Amino acid sequence: MEEIIFLVEESEEGGYIARGIGVSIFTDADSIEELREAVKDAVRCHYDDGKKRIIRLHIVRDEVIA
Repeated sequence: MEEIIFLVEESEEGGYIARGIGVSIFTDADSIEELREAVKDAVRCHYDDGKKRIIRLHIVRDEVIA
């Protein structure tokens, strides 16, 4: 089964963005829950072949501590 990895980051405007690694898939959403659904939908649209794929979200968070 093919695995697709997404790099997830917080957007400067609020919400989250997800970029596929090694594939041309990009999506965004206001919450992590909405992003999960948006990523699944984007993968279904990108690969219109009906095959099941594992989707992995790699969530990166930047924290600045003064």
